[in-house]
Amino acid sequence: MGSGGVNEGRRNFLRAMVAVAGLSVVVGMLRGLEVLVPPSIGISAFPKLLLVDESGNPVKASQIPINGKQIALFNYPLGDEPNVLLALGDSNGSPVEVPPTTVVIPQNGVSYEFPGGVGPNKNIVAYSALCQHLGCTFPELTFYPPGVKAITVNGPMDKVIHCSCHGSTYDPYRGGAVITGPTVRPLPAVILEWDPSTDELYAVKMTGPIIYGHPGYNNPTQDVINNPLGDLEGGTPISGTSTIVKYYSNPAS
Repeated sequence: MGSGGVNEGRRNFLRAMVAVAGLSVVVGMLRGLEVLVPPSIGISAFPKLLLVDESGNPVKASQIPINGKQIALFNYPLGDEPNVLLALGDSNGSPVEVPPTTVVIPQNGVSYEFPGGVGPNKNIVAYSALCQHLGCTFPELTFYPPGVKAITVNGPMDKVIHCSCHGSTYDPYRGGAVITGPTVRPLPAVILEWDPSTDELYAVKMTGPIIYGHPGYNNPTQDVINNPLGDLEGGTPISGTSTIVKYYSNPAS
């Protein structure tokens, strides 16, 4: 009788432990889904946002540091979508014009047109700061300026955006095109407008694959590329008519 009571107590204890373990697994899965399935809050169209500094003053195109000696990050099109703003140059620190180019998605061969750089020297570009492989971001994903080599599967390379998480490499001088995997998608690009009368910059749209983690990012069909509504889902809208540019030390410099 006493022995049976002890066994029943053990059974109850084991049942409780199994229930707790099961609950932990469910909670863990739900937390994982929060990352894999972002909330549906978003916007219905791409906003036109003025790029401003942390004091609210418009960022002047001619004053952006050349070659990413400091990394400039801003959110677009939603409040939790980081992008890197670059003024590209050569090994002497002189501006390099970034021409329009056709970018091909290695995943499926779909292509799209990158409009090229903007600003007085047509050397200013902006790309998503989320790696298209598994979503790593700055400082793991950063720009390697001329003369600073990233270690890639193709050997040491400079003038690239490289992700140290898993080795993906992109070409900021060619629309964020893929140079080395494991990524199979280029970096989404922010379409910028430059006002020559004020030297101010505006973010107006995205082009290329959907931002990593958003609906459609892993299936960049031509229809998705032409109408990237997935970029507008799964995040918090930016309030107002501007987005803040913040500068950080570039770990690759």
